[in-house]
Amino acid sequence: MPAAVLFVDDEEKVLNSANRIFIDNHIKILNAANAEEALSHFRNEEISVIVSDNQMPGMSGLELLSRVREISPDTIKILMTGHDDLVTAVDAINRDEVFRFVIKPWDGEILMQIVQEGMNRYMIVQGMREKNESNLLSLAQTIELKDHYTQGHCESVARYALMIGTTLNLDEETLKQLRYGSWLHDCGKIGVPEKILNKRGQLSENEYETIKHHPRWGADVALQAELPSEIVNIILRHHERFDGSGYPSGLEGTDIPHEARIVTIADVYDALTTDRPYREGFDTAKALGIMQKMKGIIFDPDLLDIFLYECLRVQDNLKHPSIQA
Repeated sequence: MPAAVLFVDDEEKVLNSANRIFIDNHIKILNAANAEEALSHFRNEEISVIVSDNQMPGMSGLELLSRVREISPDTIKILMTGHDDLVTAVDAINRDEVFRFVIKPWDGEILMQIVQEGMNRYMIVQGMREKNESNLLSLAQTIELKDHYTQGHCESVARYALMIGTTLNLDEETLKQLRYGSWLHDCGKIGVPEKILNKRGQLSENEYETIKHHPRWGADVALQAELPSEIVNIILRHHERFDGSGYPSGLEGTDIPHEARIVTIADVYDALTTDRPYREGFDTAKALGIMQKMKGIIFDPDLLDIFLYECLRVQDNLKHPSIQA
């Protein structure tokens, strides 16, 4: 059975209301009227998400969530709060003590969405923590299901990245991390609403800002799962640009980790050559031409030269299979 969701509130009507929202979602819901009762559930249950009120008799919600962080560090913590306690909730998020907060009285659809995001994050951390190759690929493919236009993207990015890495004679361990990082580079998109990922036409400024959060969200999960730094670098830095105009940190040139610069090339090439909601994919020649114009702007010039050469070599071999490269 999937890990449960635990709601904690000293008001029975609040717990009943939360239960009604999730009654048809096949999610195991647990209830607790206070912090002590909530902690007792952790002795017998695997809990993916805890949603706790803050203002309760005895131990407060924040104190409870701090205890949960010690006994079940992977459990996703969500704080319910009133408008008068909003500053406390925001401060808790900034200190990484809680994942999200919900303002009372809450909207059922918003609460369900936040809890689902928390369950997804828990699932990703558990899948990553196993560090099993087949599980990591399966996890990446599951994340891709949110974006109908990126099916197969993670495997394609890995293939192109490894083409560069092999040409550079990177060692087997580095190539392995390059493969895993390529598979997981977009794992942070699990926190991006599907209506944004699959929107036809141009994104609004707010929607684009939401998209731009996905490298940090993904890197946070990878760090929590204790993945190697090379994989975290790829997830966090694959949208940095060589000229410093990228995100999330605006790193420039060789300050961008080597493995991330490789995956950036692979990621953009696959994006250009596949259909997206806003356009059809380009053929290889057109895509490579576009990328050539981005040399030194988005891409590391030396790495791009290697990729362009390898792509043209592969194309030539396909046209003339009897000729050995």
